[in-house]
Amino acid sequence: MSSCNNSIPPPLIFILAGIPGMESSYGWFSLPFFLIFVITVIGNVTILIIIQLEKSLHEPMFLLLAMLSVVDLCLVSVTVPRMLGIFWMNAKEISFDACLTQMFFIPSFYVMESGILLSMALDRFVAIWYPLRYTTILNNSMLVRMALAILARAVAVLTPAPILAKRLESFQTHIISYSYCAYMAVLMIACGDISGHIVYGLMVIVASVGFDLFFIILSYGFILQAVFHIPSWEARGKALSTCGSHLCVICLFYSPVVFSVLAQILGYQIAPHLQIIIDNLYFLVPPMVNPLIYGARTKQIREWVLRIFHCQKD
Repeated sequence: MSSCNNSIPPPLIFILAGIPGMESSYGWFSLPFFLIFVITVIGNVTILIIIQLEKSLHEPMFLLLAMLSVVDLCLVSVTVPRMLGIFWMNAKEISFDACLTQMFFIPSFYVMESGILLSMALDRFVAIWYPLRYTTILNNSMLVRMALAILARAVAVLTPAPILAKRLESFQTHIISYSYCAYMAVLMIACGDISGHIVYGLMVIVASVGFDLFFIILSYGFILQAVFHIPSWEARGKALSTCGSHLCVICLFYSPVVFSVLAQILGYQIAPHLQIIIDNLYFLVPPMVNPLIYGARTKQIREWVLRIFHCQKD
């Protein structure tokens, strides 16, 4: 229960506080956020162009990587410009409807990315367990169905968020202590009984990130079982190396979530401004680092990047 002595009706305009308590450092914060945005756009656009041009990359693993790059570009596009507007121009006002829209799209893209990482784990499972049937099982038709399933799940689990938020009848304040409209952040300033909303928020986490992480761990358990039955150490190393990039991306993507959940379970209190910074990094660091990881560990992509730089020097 959240009670208010002087409640206000749902405002037409919310104020995004950005990172409360760090206003004097906004100029410094804006630089890394801007660099993250630029690097993310350049990196993911480069990945998409290389995959399109290089015919040897027209296989399931890299088509899934292209899907990941598209989602990463969408994710930073709906978060970073708003943050930079706050840091550079003090543009803190956001309409109620725009807040609801942001509340849907930001977590939707995050859930889609989690679903794509699960699909990539399935791709590695099929490649190691059924190498001769790999392209038959993961054909273009199956990839389209997987993409539609990822999209449908994100829409299904996140559509209730703006609808439920719209039904909130009163608020303590119109100031959201965040740099974007997060569902839980809006609930924290709402009045009345929000227990049902909190249960819904937990269900979203379990039905998306929790579900995906469980099956990713399960799939890699089967992958390790298959790999350690290979008699040749060289063949084992080669099989595991094909999973290296994906494992790096998985650790980067899920580690902050696991850390945050464990901190709450253990009762560790994180300073509010630090929690907001960490939450921002949930959405910003993986899209920036993903193309760097795959670019460094994938021979064809690495060769294309080196070729581009060589042409520029000439």
